[in-house]
Amino acid sequence: MNKYITTTLPYVNDKPHIGHAFEFVQADAIARAWRLMGEEVFFNTGVDEHGQKIAQKADELGESYQEYVDRYAKTFSDLKEKLNLSYDNFIRTTSAQHEEAAKEIWKRCEQAGDIYKKTYKGLYCVGDEMFLRDADLVEGKCPNHPNMDPVEIEEENWFFTLSKYEDKLIEYLSDKTKTLPDWRREEALAFVRNGLEDLSISRSKERMSWGIPVPNDDSQVMYVWFDALTNYISTLGWPNEENYKTFWEKGETMQVAGKDQIRFQSIIWQAMLMSAGLPTTDTILYHGFINSGGQKMSKSLGNVIDPMDVVRKYGTEATRYILLRHIHPVDDSDITWDKMDEWYTAHLVNGIGNLTARIMKLAETHLEQPIERPQAADFPKEYTEAIESYRMDKALEYVWSKIGELDEKITETEPFRVVKEDKEKGRELIRELATELYSIGRMLNPFMPETNRIIKESILANKKPENMFARLEK
Repeated sequence: MNKYITTTLPYVNDKPHIGHAFEFVQADAIARAWRLMGEEVFFNTGVDEHGQKIAQKADELGESYQEYVDRYAKTFSDLKEKLNLSYDNFIRTTSAQHEEAAKEIWKRCEQAGDIYKKTYKGLYCVGDEMFLRDADLVEGKCPNHPNMDPVEIEEENWFFTLSKYEDKLIEYLSDKTKTLPDWRREEALAFVRNGLEDLSISRSKERMSWGIPVPNDDSQVMYVWFDALTNYISTLGWPNEENYKTFWEKGETMQVAGKDQIRFQSIIWQAMLMSAGLPTTDTILYHGFINSGGQKMSKSLGNVIDPMDVVRKYGTEATRYILLRHIHPVDDSDITWDKMDEWYTAHLVNGIGNLTARIMKLAETHLEQPIERPQAADFPKEYTEAIESYRMDKALEYVWSKIGELDEKITETEPFRVVKEDKEKGRELIRELATELYSIGRMLNPFMPETNRIIKESILANKKPENMFARLEK
């Protein structure tokens, strides 16, 4: 079956942080694993370029809105090379195609009788770009942005009848396959059962002009979330292109998002799809946050880890390894530079790097010709089950258990000694080791694609690769 996967779209009001890098790499590994299993995949990511936060940042810097978003969008599109991402499209919400789709979904929701205009007064969180209910407040502030005072705003806006979809959303969220992990599904269900209020989906141009114009109302622009969420189908060319039918209507769809996105992804977006008469998302996978040294990352604490610094220090492959094996797929995780140094040295330099060098040195020295390319076999059950449950960390743990076993086999069989005593028996043993290493390389494909390539090409060329992972300078 055709499969579709998408990340959320980060705001371009700052450069990418380690959480963005993790989400992109997590989705990329899932997409690559599906392709490895023979699926046809469409992988989407991109940036969210409208909204009050972005307008404020651009105004502070004295830049035009478009210049500002162009500059920051590039810092995110640069991640394709830096993290070796295999996405099929990088959607920008300032594109003409996206604007057309956002206006179309508005019109369809309006035709369904789900959009109306009224005057509203309430507390607004600029950080989340949304109005807050009394039930949302923690000590009078947004729980996601406790350092930012909500702003009281009164204006006439267009509203979406979110409350109309309570029963349908409860039915959607009662399906345990739709929202992962299960405690996030329960969180979404509790939110809906607590009662939904209709959603303000436009902003006055007098207050904030940076957005997509509301169809047939020049005085308003679309609420940034109503605009941005549509990217999941606008990237497929909806409502015009065949890609939409192939991957959204007829395929299996997955969204990857952070745990603070539940209201937007599992509730607002699904209600928008229901209103517009479109299929809802098949699965939404929520991940946790990344902390450092037991504390939330913040500039004031000086513990922010820039993903570009990680790539510069360890390289792309090692960065992918660290994010996929040592960041939990759904829980909060903690990383520090000391931990990353330890993982890099123990698992990459002294692990897969050393193992590959040992085996290929033996092969290069003692085999007259390379082994034949091993026939593609079924992947081990432990490996496929981990991938199917989106536990990329468990899949990598399994791969590293095989690396450990192969290391032990070399220690126990001593091929370097056997080949001197019985050349043919030694060569057969070395061919065995190379074949098993090839299998390990193949399993690394979704996680460390370049390492996978180097290992397989080295084996088929019968040549020891140069330093796969250089030792860190002390």
